[in-house]
Amino acid sequence: MEILEGIAPIADRYDGYVLDLWGVVHDGKRPYPGVPEALAALKARGKRVVFLTNAPRRAWFIQGMLDRMGLDRALYDGIISSGELAWRMLKAKDHPWFARLGPKAFHIGPERDLSVAEDGAAVLVPEASEADFLLNTGPDPDRGSHDVSRYLPALEAAARHRLPMVCVNPDRHVMVGAERLICAGALADLYRPLCDDIFEVGKPDPAVYGPVMELLRITDRTRVVAIGDTPHTDLAGAQRFGIDALWALTGLAQHAHGENPSAETLREVARHEGVEPMAALRALRW
Repeated sequence: MEILEGIAPIADRYDGYVLDLWGVVHDGKRPYPGVPEALAALKARGKRVVFLTNAPRRAWFIQGMLDRMGLDRALYDGIISSGELAWRMLKAKDHPWFARLGPKAFHIGPERDLSVAEDGAAVLVPEASEADFLLNTGPDPDRGSHDVSRYLPALEAAARHRLPMVCVNPDRHVMVGAERLICAGALADLYRPLCDDIFEVGKPDPAVYGPVMELLRITDRTRVVAIGDTPHTDLAGAQRFGIDALWALTGLAQHAHGENPSAETLREVARHEGVEPMAALRALRW
């Protein structure tokens, strides 16, 4: 597998860039070195840039996070998040799986994720016995972000009432700084043997790319590339939708394979995951 040092060699091959956030643009705390400069170079060439993240918060909330990291809004054209899409689906109830849900949700996750339920998308209740469905946005401060088994009692309570689960982040793990933390997808894996009625909102579901293409305003998929650090979500999602993908060797990829993985190692991992990225990318830099 070819390993690119930066995006300059392929920049003019594409008009639209679909970028994962955690692990590609930033580490959960600050942008990676060279990212603002790379985005500025793309924008100077008239490219469209949209962030597509499995974060379980609405787009306005994520934009505020990027603001606090110092990432200029002029460097990108929009944000689509799992939280934004889940909010839309809970509000509209036009998807068959969501149409059957009642309004009351038993929430597992931190308070910062509650934008998913705002404006009447869901009514939060304190007990599983009162709920129509389980809203899973990931680990909370009380039970922590390292040991998934601490969530088993709450999941068992939800399963006793056969609550369908809306999983608002299909990621199993994420890197925040140097820490590998669990995400909502890890809780979904724990819930599945108890109750298999689960809808995961986000990559790798190809349906999430429709709203992204609307923001990009590009109809030719051959002129769009996705960049992500996770094969089974970022790369698989792009492949299922029919756009090229670059495998960023930062974030979870660096945690799993080290700072300087060989092309052969990457080729074997990609084969095992069933994905075919056009190349690997050392980091999102020019």
